[in-house]
Amino acid sequence: MRIRLKGITAFFVVLCSYLSAYAQHSLVKPVGNVTNATISGQNIAITTDQQVQVQVAVYSPTVVRVRMDKQQLAEDFSYAVVGKPQQTRVNITQDNSRIQVVTDSLTATITKAPFSVAFFTRDGKVINQDEQGLTTSWIGEEVTTYKHMQEGERFIGLGEKTGGLDRRGSGYTNWNTDAFGYRTNQDPIYATIPFYIGIHSGLNYGIFFDNSYQSDFNFGASNNRFSSFGAQGGEMDYYFIYHTKVSDIIASYTSLTGRMEMPPLWSLGYQQNRYSYYPETEVFRIAQTLREKKIPADGITLDIHYMDAYKLFTWDKSRFGDPMAMNKKLKEMGFKTTVIVDPGIKVEEGYGAYERGKQDNIFLKYVDGQNYTGQVWPGWTHFPDFTSKKGREWWKKELKFFTDTGVDGYWNDMNEIATWGQKMPNNVLFNFEGRITTHKEGRNVYGLQMARASYEGARLHTPNKRTFLLSRAGFSGSQRYTAIWTGDNRSEDDHMLLGVRLMNSMGVSGIAFSAMDIGGFTGNPTVGLYARWIQLGAFTPYFRNHTGVNTKSSEPWAYGEEVTEIARNFINLRYKLLPYIYSNFYQATQNGQPLMRTLAIDYTHDANVYNREFDSQFQFGEAFLLMPFESTLSYGKVYFPQGKWYNFFTGEVEQGGQEKIMPVLYHRMPVYVKESSIIPMQSLVQHTGEKPTDTLTVHVYKGDVSNTFVYYEDDGESYDHEKGGYYKRSISYDPKRKTLTFEKAEGNYNSHFKNLKVMFHGFEGTSRVKVGGKNQTLQRNLVSFIEPISRFDPEGVSNPVEGYQVQSLVVKHSKDKMVINL
Repeated sequence: MRIRLKGITAFFVVLCSYLSAYAQHSLVKPVGNVTNATISGQNIAITTDQQVQVQVAVYSPTVVRVRMDKQQLAEDFSYAVVGKPQQTRVNITQDNSRIQVVTDSLTATITKAPFSVAFFTRDGKVINQDEQGLTTSWIGEEVTTYKHMQEGERFIGLGEKTGGLDRRGSGYTNWNTDAFGYRTNQDPIYATIPFYIGIHSGLNYGIFFDNSYQSDFNFGASNNRFSSFGAQGGEMDYYFIYHTKVSDIIASYTSLTGRMEMPPLWSLGYQQNRYSYYPETEVFRIAQTLREKKIPADGITLDIHYMDAYKLFTWDKSRFGDPMAMNKKLKEMGFKTTVIVDPGIKVEEGYGAYERGKQDNIFLKYVDGQNYTGQVWPGWTHFPDFTSKKGREWWKKELKFFTDTGVDGYWNDMNEIATWGQKMPNNVLFNFEGRITTHKEGRNVYGLQMARASYEGARLHTPNKRTFLLSRAGFSGSQRYTAIWTGDNRSEDDHMLLGVRLMNSMGVSGIAFSAMDIGGFTGNPTVGLYARWIQLGAFTPYFRNHTGVNTKSSEPWAYGEEVTEIARNFINLRYKLLPYIYSNFYQATQNGQPLMRTLAIDYTHDANVYNREFDSQFQFGEAFLLMPFESTLSYGKVYFPQGKWYNFFTGEVEQGGQEKIMPVLYHRMPVYVKESSIIPMQSLVQHTGEKPTDTLTVHVYKGDVSNTFVYYEDDGESYDHEKGGYYKRSISYDPKRKTLTFEKAEGNYNSHFKNLKVMFHGFEGTSRVKVGGKNQTLQRNLVSFIEPISRFDPEGVSNPVEGYQVQSLVVKHSKDKMVINL
């Protein structure tokens, strides 16, 4: 009897354990086994025994989309994706156990029991695969896909995320957040870019998760088994991208989500900002001082104090009595005006924007139809629904207020959405183009859609004039409309270096036009920190000096004479480099390649690139290698990737593949140039409206690898380039053939430059070249990119000129093909 009771007891223990495990398992809904799969051209429609609906679509030979939901898939819609599937040669077959998708570039294998996806190279190497036993599953409305963590796998990208270059071992949340004075490890912050690149075994791939709910990415945080990505709602909808080069992955990703347009040339010059410049006499003082001290500059930005009681679409007439006259005078001085625009519209009877917004019924609403009210700078405010066409049309009309007063740029701020308390209710509804949804799905795209409305408004009111746009919040696709900056950073050394990594990460994630506040927004930088930061700023896409309210003045002259000279040197250098910078921005419009580049783009499988000692190094275009350091260091360790590297200032050559400890000079940061680089430069101007001399200087650095640079010009301000009004030519250096070739120019725009001066770096043994078959004797020239810093000790002597001798040649600049035999 006792034995029998023991047996019954054991049975019930096992049964209860089984039922408990079953109950726990039922909390997690698996994707299940495939019960039906229908192949139609490049598409596969799949149903599982868990009633999960799956679509797999081949978008190109290198891009495959995987989309699934535990219910009928909704109508296809995306704010991020604008690319369409390409007609692709693909072979799709199936048997009882699997479905195989084969393109020219990859093989995708879909296992049927249970459903899982694995991607392989054509020769059978694993690129990426679902984690067996986990694959994709749901916990309530939360959906997550689990990927097997490959041996030694690294992860980069995910846009504006803190931390190191390599995301391995970290987890991140995407939920656009007003993160004032954020820590260097804080997450999330302002923008959501749910795209990352995985790297392992000599292979690399990209995954873009197109879901605007709060999303979470885990790259081996708190586990040693998988990487994963998921969201709090919506579909599992991701695009898998495979290329042998990271740069091509970026190109395919931006083919999907769009690319930036050519910016106005003035936005690539130096921008002087603070929170805030007022009244207009202070604005003119800043502008006049920049001109008197011969510090080139193109933009002045007005923060919220230009408004009447912080109400949008107003001017405080006690501070800015005649905005049109002020902006006209600034233009005469060579300055463009950018104004901050926040989305919150003050609830105030009689206030024009509020009354018009009420009348047009464009504000975000609660489920009961009452307008949502949140508190921001002007007090209690309503917020336009930028996910509705009606809301965007209202905003576009309102922007005429600014174009009528001569404004040239819009700085879209507080668009996470930021409200005091930082807890916007989830029962606020967003129109979502007629697909009504809640704050949970609408929040992360709000900044993107605000930037879209501002862009469309600018093109409406100034149809043939480029307007500059800057945004704090964003989502994948924001690059189509706006630049993004890294928000309210701190005046600290680690924030300066974090800013580099944030912009590098945005660059690898499709955001080519980015910025950080030079000098830091919160707090006051030391003199040494500002000196380092202003040098670094000259090598960032949008060169913005900015500081917060109740901080010390942070203009270049506010830190003493020596720092003024250092700042002038590097701002001068920025303006001389504008032909190179502008040409690189053209490349961003064509293939999504960022101007500010993590070394992981070109040196993907070099482990030193990911070393925390070196992961703040970056390239500026493909030619320059920048090595930023904290202001407290006088020596630092650097890493030179493969190749040969010229010291930009001295011409000294360093061999690649080595670490080196070197002095870090106060007055100039380490800048190197890659062998075989081609760098066009112009003479110094004080602003982009001032014409340089008629000679374009092209610096060519001797090397052992071939290189091509695409030189690009247009008028810098209109959209005529979209109708052929540009000047473009390829310049190629071939060390084997010993030639420098200027291909025939394209476009119907005439270059600003009548002459070409070619400067040959490293060609000491060359004294003559052939141009068009005719011998030409080279001339010796001193190359010096910065001025010597004064010796401020009255008994001292002047610092020597920093530079070196190179060979040079001057020829006429025509549109015809020209070959120089070296």
